[in-house]
Amino acid sequence: DESSERVCSCSPQSSYEIGIVRQFPFSSGLQRMSVVARLLGEKRMDAYLKGAPEVVASLCKKETVPENFSDVLEEYTKQGFRVIALAHRRLESKLTWHKVQNINRDAIEVNMEFLGMIVMQNKLKAETPSVLEDLRRASIRTVMVTGDNMLTAISVARDCGMILPQDRVIIADALPPKDGHAAQINWHYADNPTKHASTLSPRFEDIQIQLDEDGPGDEHSAMEHYHFAMSGKSFAVITEHFQDLVQKLVLRGTVFARMAPDQKTQLVEALQSVDYFVGMCGDGANDCGALKRAHSGISLSELEASVASPFTSRTPNISCVPSLMREGRAALITSFCVFKFMALYSIIQYISVTLLYSILSNLGDFQFLFIDIAIILLIVFTMSLNPAWKELVAQRPPSGLISGPLLFSVLTQILICLSFQTLAFIWVKKQPWYEVWTPSSDACNLSSTAHFSLDHNETEHDDHNIKNYENTTVFFVSAFQYLIVAIVFSKGKPFRQPSYKNWPFVLSAIILYAFLLFILFYRVDGIDWFLEIVCVPYQWRITILLIIAVNAAVCILMEVSNITAKTLAMFRQFSFQCVSKWKLLVTLWDLVRCESLM
Repeated sequence: DESSERVCSCSPQSSYEIGIVRQFPFSSGLQRMSVVARLLGEKRMDAYLKGAPEVVASLCKKETVPENFSDVLEEYTKQGFRVIALAHRRLESKLTWHKVQNINRDAIEVNMEFLGMIVMQNKLKAETPSVLEDLRRASIRTVMVTGDNMLTAISVARDCGMILPQDRVIIADALPPKDGHAAQINWHYADNPTKHASTLSPRFEDIQIQLDEDGPGDEHSAMEHYHFAMSGKSFAVITEHFQDLVQKLVLRGTVFARMAPDQKTQLVEALQSVDYFVGMCGDGANDCGALKRAHSGISLSELEASVASPFTSRTPNISCVPSLMREGRAALITSFCVFKFMALYSIIQYISVTLLYSILSNLGDFQFLFIDIAIILLIVFTMSLNPAWKELVAQRPPSGLISGPLLFSVLTQILICLSFQTLAFIWVKKQPWYEVWTPSSDACNLSSTAHFSLDHNETEHDDHNIKNYENTTVFFVSAFQYLIVAIVFSKGKPFRQPSYKNWPFVLSAIILYAFLLFILFYRVDGIDWFLEIVCVPYQWRITILLIIAVNAAVCILMEVSNITAKTLAMFRQFSFQCVSKWKLLVTLWDLVRCESLM
């Protein structure tokens, strides 16, 4: 019940109790929270405030803020400690319980007395440095966006390897228009502050920076390894008054501190505007907007953030990020492999039917059934079971089905299959034993043992002209082609495990190869009758096997050469792009910090 006072007993030995009259919750925009409390038995109330040190200090009486406030704050934040400040105010006796319930928090959080600072050590999670190193080796850029102090964020970014020891950090301090002066940006190194005890925040040594199309100004053109850092206030000023600099700054921005929830979303949108693919990690309600706006959002908790995020991790650390990327890339490559195989399946069968139509023949019903169920259905199901590759690599998979390398791969395999099927179809007609097949044909010289079969066949009449030498030849060649393209398209490294580790696929392929070779070289009357294939000379069976072997070799060589050419092209493009930017963002303070102590 809001009308009742909550009572806190400090200890059994305490002679007093404190009741919380009203609570002003934490606001990420205000960066503070406060409570109004009353000592039971007292008429006057007290207000207590905690929040960001610079915010709390600005709400306190100047005489209560120590002169070395900024020095102490800078000393602790540069060491990576998390610091919050406390303040107190004795409220006037005229403020009754009813008035406090209706008063605005701005009237309470003013003229406070500074009490001190709480310094907390928030260590890196054990998994963080190794995960960030894996992302760095994969040429994936990482950016920190946090609500904490700027120097604390920079210190942690260095500790976790996000900023390397030899890299320089340039802070962009943007000031809004004031007293007729236009908005301006002051640039200074984070490593060389010039302290002034009279101010509430450290002053820095100004440097000259000129952002142009080629990078920083002439003075710093040789300095390749540098990072920009800025606060939420500076980010707001830059997005409003220096819109032409936003895209250039985010290309090198690594630390964004004191960022409000809507500013996190704006940062994601700014990075997307320069063609980044943006991923976002977060675990709080303040991250919901950015998680939803990013291309891929990962919630590290099952609370509010999980509602807005497409992915939710059961482990509260960023070790899930490389795993998700590896699995996502493997799933994408698997989709492409299945698409290419199904495309080739349709084309191969179309070629077979077209060739047989030219002699008024076709594949038999049970031949279609065998191909569709025994080969295609089994292969499609098992070829998609390759697990993801164990490491995250810098190479990126194709981003769409309609791409040059993918279409080139499909078209080359179509031409190869067309060529070898046509070769076999024409070659069989050139054989000396060839004739238009009839039930009495004896190409295998089985007349001495086939009296019963001949008598039986003479009573049959094949209305659809299914049984003939061309049909048998095309059926065997096409059946092996399905398996060949399945193996060729079932790619492994660098995005999936090798196909030989996918034992259902390997077992299925071996069984199908063994069965096709068996019925190719050994006659089984029941199988031949079921599949409507006819006997051909043993020498022609060897020829069919040679055609299939050469077909497989050409398919593999063409696919390997296509992969090599594509890899080289992607490497050249990647090397060119890496001069100015990377292609992925993984953000948020909670990537590299333990859970908040607040």
